[in-house]
Amino acid sequence: MKIFSKQIDKRLAAYQRELIEVHYAEVENMYKQIRGWRHDYRNHIQVMKAYAASGDIDAIKRYLDELETDLSAVDPVVKTGNPMADAILNSKISLAKSRNVPVKADVFIPLALKISELDLCVIIGNLFDNAIEASLALPEGKRQIRIYMDMKNTQLYISFTNFTAAKKQKKENGRFQTTKGPGHGLGLIRMDTIIERLDGYINRNSEDGAFTTEILIPQK
Repeated sequence: MKIFSKQIDKRLAAYQRELIEVHYAEVENMYKQIRGWRHDYRNHIQVMKAYAASGDIDAIKRYLDELETDLSAVDPVVKTGNPMADAILNSKISLAKSRNVPVKADVFIPLALKISELDLCVIIGNLFDNAIEASLALPEGKRQIRIYMDMKNTQLYISFTNFTAAKKQKKENGRFQTTKGPGHGLGLIRMDTIIERLDGYINRNSEDGAFTTEILIPQK
């Protein structure tokens, strides 16, 4: 039994390292895009000055429309002021948008949280990855992820809902069973372990066409 437990612990540790590396790469990619846009800022100004000098107002309008579209791909959607939360949420929202999965996010959290950046990254990363994966099974027009984060008294409340092509799932031994392979199952176990360690609460609810996860984590 101890040998089996150690094997599970090793797999969870390896999974967590891989997950953090992936999330870090996604965040770094988002900031590279932002830095690239800033680098090109002067060039954009020069182009518009040239159009202005020639009196071509229509060209300026077209160019501004193109810039607005380009900037929307890198402009942070979530701006709570909490650096880690903003970074992981915006990187995942950017990833979802790149896969044609719309995200509606209402996030209101304080600048400082008791939960560690590592734990927050694992929880949000897993929730997002699972929601995106489920969304991709739907036609583009029917995809959507809804996120709500706020403080409920002294607890951090997290709610993720995604539309899904699946029918209402049934629990087995108190858990929804996954058919997505061992990596997916490890993600759920890792998330549940963190929430239990933090004396938190998690509830998963499956309905026809939708799946919701709600989490409460004490912050005092």
